[in-house]
Amino acid sequence: MTFPKIIATMAGGFIFPFLIRLLWGKLVDNFGPIGGWLAAGFIVGTTWTLNHGVGLIYQSGAAWIDMAWSAFIGLFVASALSGDDVGKGIGMVINAILGGILGGFILYCLYF
Repeated sequence: MTFPKIIATMAGGFIFPFLIRLLWGKLVDNFGPIGGWLAAGFIVGTTWTLNHGVGLIYQSGAAWIDMAWSAFIGLFVASALSGDDVGKGIGMVINAILGGILGGFILYCLYF
């Protein structure tokens, strides 16, 4: 991977959790539950288009390393640095990993 691709990939990985942290809560506060749906569409859709459609990030074959990891790492680190209780987040991480494994297994069962 070349240096410009490394920088572009890091920028693409930064944009997603940054926008989530910056905008998602405000949209929910202003518009209620529909604000969450708006945030999901605008934030996820826009950053997915930038990262995958425009090609801001470079993937070398590991398709499972994607925007979800970027959101997890970015938001977890931001929460830890802002003084939130990281211990409570560990349980969520374990549940997310188990849910991902279960979802992957179900998809595997459907296709093979």
